Amino acid sequence: MSVDVTIPQIGESISTVFISKWLKKPGDVVAEGDPVLELDSDKASMEVPAPGAGRIAELLVGEGDEVPIGAVVARIEAGDAPAASSDAPADASDKADKAKAADAAADDKAADEAPARASGDVKAGPAARVAAAEKGVALDGVQGSGKGGRVTSADVAKAAASGGVSQGTKDAKGSTPATKAPAASPEGRTTRQKMSPLRRTIARRLVEAQQTAAMLTTFNEVDMSGIMALRKQYQDRFVERYGIKVGFMSFFVKAVVDALKAYPAVNAEIDGDELVYKHFYNIGVAVSGPKGLVVPVVRDADQLSFAQTEQAIADLAKKARDNKLSMDDFADGTFTVSNGGIFGSMMSTPILNPPQVGILGMHNIVDRAVVIDGQVVVRPMMYLALSYDHRIIDGREAVSFLVRVKECVEHPERMLLEV
Repeated sequence: MSVDVTIPQIGESISTVFISKWLKKPGDVVAEGDPVLELDSDKASMEVPAPGAGRIAELLVGEGDEVPIGAVVARIEAGDAPAASSDAPADASDKADKAKAADAAADDKAADEAPARASGDVKAGPAARVAAAEKGVALDGVQGSGKGGRVTSADVAKAAASGGVSQGTKDAKGSTPATKAPAASPEGRTTRQKMSPLRRTIARRLVEAQQTAAMLTTFNEVDMSGIMALRKQYQDRFVERYGIKVGFMSFFVKAVVDALKAYPAVNAEIDGDELVYKHFYNIGVAVSGPKGLVVPVVRDADQLSFAQTEQAIADLAKKARDNKLSMDDFADGTFTVSNGGIFGSMMSTPILNPPQVGILGMHNIVDRAVVIDGQVVVRPMMYLALSYDHRIIDGREAVSFLVRVKECVEHPERMLLEV
């Protein structure tokens, strides 16, 4: 009996997804719940688990294919999985399967960093091309088993095992030299790689933000010595009690909530000819994942303690790194905080995340000479940038909002006292 692997429903507005990567191949044994493939939607990436235990019988679509929600993409032969035994050693075929699976995983990892290249009429993805380069296999002599005759990394391994190594690729000792990436094609010095759904959506929304909003940016600077001293004084006790470190983002999330309460237009949105004022505070925090920058939401941030805020941010960052973010993690944000400083950015003009009308940009912390009480002193300073929609937020409100954030960050005790 076979069990179908289908594409799950991941959001009301999403009708198709792209197969990003197969995590299993035909012949692999899987347990129920094991990840079988990774897919991309226009908002997030996610893994699809095996609906039952057994052995992968066939893969019905290839990597990069666009498929509708509910489509059957693979089949599992149920009950074909051998029972594990701690006493009996694995047989030779099982060992070979594991070795091949390890090789395939290594190929896939390498392929993540190598874009597909055009080479004659051979249809092959980056994993197969990297494998061919490493094993010295001529792709034009490999029979492809994938969709439309596409050469897979498994086809390359089979060709290598049967002696299909191209001449001149072995060194004097007969071994094939390792190659990190396929050589540039003789036809040209450029490569083409299809944009991922997430990257296409980011591009579309960024252009949309600039075309539909009257966007301006105002700047200020903030002295970070107060927060840094507070973190140094209580970091060990905080970690001991909560199991996580105090970062900078939690202070800025709390400062933003304080400022949004004082200037509610920054927490609003425009709907046609109406202004929608929101009385909840869902703060988007920009985090970096393997597919790019994403903005999941810390919900009801005004109701969270510092420790709860820090934990929520840490959880979202981990989910982003592991491609575990769901559609709910992105919904209903009212304001966004972006931190280009972790990449070394000194100054930037962040772009709005529609329909939000404000976004705060944090930057790197640099020791600079500043004048305080008539004295030149060195302080850890950060530039802040607030981009806002001038259709709903006046310049005075924008500047006042940013000053409020500055005051809260420079005097974090005022957030605790709510003054």
